Amino acid sequence: MDKILMEVCCGSADDVIEAWKGGADRVELNSNLFQGGLTPTVGSLQVVKQHVDIPVLTMVRPRGAGFCYTDIEYETMKADAKELLKNGSDGLVFGFLHPDGTVDEERTKAFVDIAGDKPSVFHRALDVTPDWKRALDSLIRVGVTRVLTSGQASDVFFALETIAEMIRFAGDAIEILPGAGITLENVQRVVEITGCKQVHVARHKTVMDTSTINNRSIYYGGALYPPEDRFDMTDSGYIASVRSRLG
Repeated sequence: MDKILMEVCCGSADDVIEAWKGGADRVELNSNLFQGGLTPTVGSLQVVKQHVDIPVLTMVRPRGAGFCYTDIEYETMKADAKELLKNGSDGLVFGFLHPDGTVDEERTKAFVDIAGDKPSVFHRALDVTPDWKRALDSLIRVGVTRVLTSGQASDVFFALETIAEMIRFAGDAIEILPGAGITLENVQRVVEITGCKQVHVARHKTVMDTSTINNRSIYYGGALYPPEDRFDMTDSGYIASVRSRLG
């Protein structure tokens, strides 16, 4: 297998550094992966740029629950994007849809322009569009560099033929980056069946924080009552194993 580029999805500065240690070729920096990834802080970007020498692309997404944003959310996204680029972001990750789920070409083109000569990546908003071919045509038309997709399935492994068809459809006009559910066990098959040249991987391990041990009745995360004595961090060992498997 020719060497395949491995991008790692990260939710913090620590995640990025662990992904880099594991051999990531590129990272996507977010906050709040529980909601699928939101805009990271400028501080986290500044810190990782001091520690790693691989491209760090930054998510620009102000909230979960869809991709049709209010005017104020859109203004916030533009301000965030410009600030992230000013502080060293190597590219922008975003997605804009109309209420009917079709691509919002006007806002997408505006973000391509903001990114300038750096990569513009349309994230998995593509996976909820009603017609992915029409969506890819829209993204090609406005100059998007790359699209992250699970092939419109909950797990990329259930959509390998669709991913392969997307890659054939896109040709050299736009990069297709498969992601969601790629593991050490299936990554070679994903590459073999789809013909992809890059993959988007995420794997975390649990890290304990005992500072809340004195009062177990307190929760800070709302109605979901998440554990307050642990958090997730990228598993550099697992990432290294995937890198090795990819060649």
